[in-house]
Amino acid sequence: MKRTIILSDIDPLEIYGPANRNMEALQNYFPNLLVVCRGNSVILEGSETDINTFGDALDKLVARRMHKTSVNPYDVEDIMEGTATAVDFHADGETPIVYGNDGRPVKARNASQQAMVKAFFDSDLIFAAGPAGTGKTYMAIALAVRALKNREVKRIVLTRPAVEAGEKLGFLPGDLKDKLDPYLQPLYDALGDMIPPRKLSEFMADGTIQIVPLAYMRGRTLESSCVILDEAQNTYAGQIKMFLTRMGRDSKFIVTGDATQVDLPNKADSGLLKAMKLLEGVGGVSVIRFTNEDIVRHPLVTKIVKAFENIG
Repeated sequence: MKRTIILSDIDPLEIYGPANRNMEALQNYFPNLLVVCRGNSVILEGSETDINTFGDALDKLVARRMHKTSVNPYDVEDIMEGTATAVDFHADGETPIVYGNDGRPVKARNASQQAMVKAFFDSDLIFAAGPAGTGKTYMAIALAVRALKNREVKRIVLTRPAVEAGEKLGFLPGDLKDKLDPYLQPLYDALGDMIPPRKLSEFMADGTIQIVPLAYMRGRTLESSCVILDEAQNTYAGQIKMFLTRMGRDSKFIVTGDATQVDLPNKADSGLLKAMKLLEGVGGVSVIRFTNEDIVRHPLVTKIVKAFENIG
């Protein structure tokens, strides 16, 4: 069976992509379908099912282009695998940042989250500090995934200080990944909500997404990256300075933490509040302070946090 699809009212090159990459990405899902692009004509030859499915996907890609400045192979993947990248974003609290693997939109759920989203577009360094359950880390990862899918950055780097293991980790069994997994599981969980498992595995394998302990950040320069330091309350001043000075060109850094959950021997040594105090007001830096009113987990979490604050 043959069918010709005419792309009208749109520049076909915007759909085909540079060097035909979008069409190649789409054709990869149809190994038995012959696809030939000539001008604004897409000629298909194969089974009726493949042709109809390909045509539907192409229609969706064209429709997506109407809401974005450009489309890319990630858009093709999202269409074919049932997920979706964000459209051109407006920090209005209503526009989804990304869509989860279950199709659920991930968007700001309160004023502080909305401020964090806006800060991501206004600043290169964002501090987001506040109690557990306010969605700081989840929002940070959603913004990073959005930036990666929209080709605004080339990679995502996630890091945490492994305080419980003394940053040495040597006594734990397994390779580096095995040693780190217990400390980094919350980051894996958030990524797993937003990126299909197969693609997440590919990203982890090729270094597009990296999850590393803070100690392994020394000496690196991170360009065209979205870099998230989670649990920053467990860093010393020297560590957080080392982390912040890894910033390269075209990168976004997000630092999250909760000053009430410091695991360092001396809680006063935490570098998070020191860094926020030093850098607040500096151009290109945003500081977002979450409160108990911003907790978005189970309603009991708010009561638990307040109860523990009242101790002593």
